[in-house]
Amino acid sequence: MTSPSSNNCPGSVSPATTRREFLRNSSNGFGLLALAGLMSDRAYAGLTETVGRPHHTPHAKHVIFLFMDGGPSHVDTFDYKPALAQYHDTAIGETAVSNLSQSSPQRVWLRSPWNFERRGECGMWVSDLFPHVAGIADEICVVRSLVGRSALHGQQNYLLHTGRNLAQAPSLGSWINYGLGSENENLPGYAILNNDWIPNGGLENFSSAFLPASHGATQLRARGTPVDNIVPGEPLSLQRRKLDLLRKQDEDFANAGDPSGLIESAIKNYELAFRLQTSIPDAISVADEPESVKRLYGLDSTNEFQSYYALQCLRARRLVERGVRFVEVLCPLTHRNNSPWDQHSKLVKYHNENALVTDQSVTALILDLKARGLLDETIVMWAGEMGRTPHQPPKRKVPGRDHHVDGYTIFLAGGGFKGGTVYGDTDDFGNTVIKDRLEIHDIHATLLHQLGIDHERLTFRFGGRDVSLTDVHGRVVRELLA
Repeated sequence: MTSPSSNNCPGSVSPATTRREFLRNSSNGFGLLALAGLMSDRAYAGLTETVGRPHHTPHAKHVIFLFMDGGPSHVDTFDYKPALAQYHDTAIGETAVSNLSQSSPQRVWLRSPWNFERRGECGMWVSDLFPHVAGIADEICVVRSLVGRSALHGQQNYLLHTGRNLAQAPSLGSWINYGLGSENENLPGYAILNNDWIPNGGLENFSSAFLPASHGATQLRARGTPVDNIVPGEPLSLQRRKLDLLRKQDEDFANAGDPSGLIESAIKNYELAFRLQTSIPDAISVADEPESVKRLYGLDSTNEFQSYYALQCLRARRLVERGVRFVEVLCPLTHRNNSPWDQHSKLVKYHNENALVTDQSVTALILDLKARGLLDETIVMWAGEMGRTPHQPPKRKVPGRDHHVDGYTIFLAGGGFKGGTVYGDTDDFGNTVIKDRLEIHDIHATLLHQLGIDHERLTFRFGGRDVSLTDVHGRVVRELLA
């Protein structure tokens, strides 16, 4: 029953609610409807996995990635194949042809120019190419069954670094930095120690992509000025005042609308750059290192490439010692080529040269970390983006090996990985995996696990879905772990 109209007009009745009352009473409903839409985005709602702390108890805190750009030959380093000598220079035939790697039935098997011996108490096969690494065979965990997706350097570099074989995805270092945060606010969480060479695929190998820009890599050079514009050109007090003003302006602008967080990332990067001016010089200077340590790494080498690589490996130890999460050391390009380890010809000359540059310093890094009690909490990964074919075209004038992704080798040390272990196997010729096949997603998942991160739970909302480093792939390879 309606009540009499308040306007006292004969015959009129009042509605159950006025238009004004309806809008007023419904306003909360409209707001909640909009809020529900926003909250369905997990990133807005704060329902993504908490970052800055591990999902479970970590076994390691840091990663040093020694990138052997171009692809060292697995059958000349850690995957001994006597059959290559037995069938040297005979055609591989139809059954050995791969759709992924460079191959054809007319190609011929190519024996290894280096001798192999069993090394350490574990009896691991390691070639004479790496005499120093051979001496620490009991410290390393060798994976001989890794497979890739493309015989192209750029795509394999992206796959190795980002878990995708196309660009514009965050790198492993960025994901780790995003997931765990920094242990030292005065240093970058992710550092690239460059040796005057950017690998195929360019800087997108080290990009934060759609993650906040503050998780991208900071490059430190071996030669010349390590970091551009790091030396203050004016008193720090004046810079501080300028930064405070800039931050206030940026914050005002961000408050007006910064849904992607780019302005906030820029503020963080400005502040980090300011702190780097005092922290970086100390972290990367080796002046206070004992001469014995410098010699251990090879800083006294007369080969300039070796001494520069040694410097970067020693800097890698100093950075993780100070809390940097992820450090990648790049190889120098010693000769005019597509990549340092990419020997389609002159295999002996340039594999020997690359080994001379890297072998001693890689070994010194592992030994130095162990001596300082840091190896248990630091994962050292040695890897290229591919291997090399165990065969070559017939009558090639200077022996060489081509691109191979059907089975290749990497090794890991420290951080809870099982030293003196060989995992997986290829066939008698090193041509294809026959046991315990792994993809790089499995290695990524295992690295994250050792750092206390569940690779399926570390996600970032992008493009309407929760994106992760490993996507729908990968498993923790517990057989590699102590």
